[in-house]
Amino acid sequence: MQKIPKQFQVSPFLVFYLIHSTQFGVGALGFQRVIAMSAGYDAWMGIILFGFFTHIVLYMIYKICEKSDGDLASAHQMAFGKWFGKLFTAFFIIYFIFTTVTVLRTYIEVIQVWLFPDLSTWFFSSLFLLLVIYIITGGFRVITGIAFLGVVLPSYLFFTMIIPLEYSNFRNLLPVFDHSLKDIFLSGKDMTLSMLGFETLLIFYPFLKKPEQSKKWAHLGVFITSFIYLIFALVTFSYFSEGKLEKNIWATLSIWKIIELPFVERVEYIGIANWCLIILPNVCIFLWCASRLVKRMTKIRHRTALTIITALVFILMLQFEDRKLINDLNSYMGIVGFYMGYVYIPFLFLIISFAHWRRRKKENATS
Repeated sequence: MQKIPKQFQVSPFLVFYLIHSTQFGVGALGFQRVIAMSAGYDAWMGIILFGFFTHIVLYMIYKICEKSDGDLASAHQMAFGKWFGKLFTAFFIIYFIFTTVTVLRTYIEVIQVWLFPDLSTWFFSSLFLLLVIYIITGGFRVITGIAFLGVVLPSYLFFTMIIPLEYSNFRNLLPVFDHSLKDIFLSGKDMTLSMLGFETLLIFYPFLKKPEQSKKWAHLGVFITSFIYLIFALVTFSYFSEGKLEKNIWATLSIWKIIELPFVERVEYIGIANWCLIILPNVCIFLWCASRLVKRMTKIRHRTALTIITALVFILMLQFEDRKLINDLNSYMGIVGFYMGYVYIPFLFLIISFAHWRRRKKENATS
């Protein structure tokens, strides 16, 4: 296992913030409409189903790291050899780069639609990415601190979902089980992009102090994410009819529009501004993972890899100016993320388990 000095490692309980901050992002602003397209208002069951699947995959990730005695790069080398292992690791680098582009570009689109229509993509993304570089160069402990703040500071936004209950009609959820199990599965699959982020554990595992003690915190992070998405979905389904929800791309923001407080009239403006704190650890962790894997694959220094990848992300950001292109990017990344998280990781788990069994068998035979 690649030894990381203790001064660069983080405590086990902080895994909760790392996992939750990567899973909960811009998707929470509009995932309700997406999942309802497959299973109607039975889609809330798809959230529970994929939350359960995520716990299983998280268990597999821990086993992969333990049996390969390292991170994703170590696991690939153990499973596929040196050169093929690097090829599979390269796929994950590309995946993390495009995940970063998807998260940041979608958030900028929200700002452009709801706040500043004339905001230039290059201007906001350049300032945001400079901040991200500054944070990442501070080290993984600084990134973890940003993840902590990204969970704690905007947490009050969760309570804004209580106010719409006054206007909710939970009869919208009836009849229950009005769709097939296949439709419910597809609805959960449709929100894969919103659930992704737990796979970053494959990269930052060596940076954990006593990683075996972090398991409960990682599972708690997944549980809290699934629970919040479930609450957001139930409140949205009870507030909108299915016909109205079809016309609301950003259902969470539409709900915030009805909230009136004595000191602020447009709560959705406050929500969008504060969502920047939620997006920041998303981008930091994904970019750190991509640059970290480049360092593990090659002899390139981490800061050099980070600079090159950030420049690439900035260039890719400018290619998605049309709403249709952004929507297609989200759709394709959702599909890729499903196969990466819920298909490839279980496959890698089986390969690593077999390789570990053979190695143990050889060691026992020689002894």
